[in-house]
Amino acid sequence: MRYRSFIYDSDRWAGFRHRPGDIVITTPPKCGTTWTQNIVAMLVLGTSTFDRPVAHLSPWLDQVIRPLDEVLGDLDAMEHRRFIKSHTPIDGLPWSEEITYVVVLRDPRDAAVSWDHHAHNMDFERLVALRAEVHGMDDLAELPPMAPPLEDPQDRFWSYMTARAPAPEFASGFELYARHAAAAWERRLDPNVVLVHYADLQQDLEGEMRRIAERLDIDAAEERWPELVEAASFSSMKARADVLVPNAGQIWLDQPAFFHRGTSGQWRELIGEDDADRYQQAVGDLLADEELLSWLHRP
Repeated sequence: MRYRSFIYDSDRWAGFRHRPGDIVITTPPKCGTTWTQNIVAMLVLGTSTFDRPVAHLSPWLDQVIRPLDEVLGDLDAMEHRRFIKSHTPIDGLPWSEEITYVVVLRDPRDAAVSWDHHAHNMDFERLVALRAEVHGMDDLAELPPMAPPLEDPQDRFWSYMTARAPAPEFASGFELYARHAAAAWERRLDPNVVLVHYADLQQDLEGEMRRIAERLDIDAAEERWPELVEAASFSSMKARADVLVPNAGQIWLDQPAFFHRGTSGQWRELIGEDDADRYQQAVGDLLADEELLSWLHRP
């Protein structure tokens, strides 16, 4: 399955040659990607400080605003265990039992609100310029037209939940989220798939980090755990935005604001009990597995 948009294209994985032990961190946008990259980086490298931005330690291979040969060159030169970022659902990624896929999901209502803040912090003119320089614009006619953002935040929330692409490859918003969730849920019992919930990272950060380490077969030194857990806290990551934020110094109006609040339940500021039926309809149109839905909406 191919997935593509103005900013990413899963066809870029065609040039990827995996190594045994590779890790792919794949999430819908705004579901804890950077948080998980930071955690995995610390576990793999055994340190809470890095000699380069995490975006270069863990490149977003799908993203079209960095030359593909540069990304693949960085990956080829890596001597440590590799961990690659992706926003492509599992059914659009190269599959191998020698790769571990870490899939992170959260309450889709929180993902919608976080995406809204994310989009409003983006320097879109700079993003367009980078895309034109690296990828070109010849394919724009193939992509669905981008509508200007709606003024009302509630309208933007419902647009995220209900907008549908003309074809699955152009899925975005909740439609892309649902494809991520369904594909990961189907493979959740595979030994090389690690399913992570954002709420678990919030409620028991150390416990979830230890579970991830165990699933990745990484034995972190016991005396290092307090340091690693502290470095994975929201306040610590916000303070190190220049190292952790993707595309640092390029496309953000306010770089530390990339880490907005790091909390759940912000959707309650936009929708209430009167919207429950509308929300359930939007979710049920794309996801029918009650066990999955219960897991996604866990408190």
